[in-house]
Amino acid sequence: MENAGIGWIAAIIIGGIAGWLAELLMKSNMGVLMNIILGIVGAIVANFILSLFGVALGGWLGYLIAGFIGACILIAVARMVRRTA
Repeated sequence: MENAGIGWIAAIIIGGIAGWLAELLMKSNMGVLMNIILGIVGAIVANFILSLFGVALGGWLGYLIAGFIGACILIAVARMVRRTA
């Protein structure tokens, strides 16, 4: 988050929005707290994956995009794990 140039409060707000958008796209029902967690953790996951390809997203818009992509990935992985269990 420090690399993205946003603070903790902004990370929570942007993470919540990213998680909510991912929830809408993936048609899951997670709740507000889980949306925030998905958005923040998703941004970390997506930034790691994108950095492997040499892509760097910065600022609040980059954090929102990365959070959205990462949250969608996390929801998809959770669905795959649930199906196999």
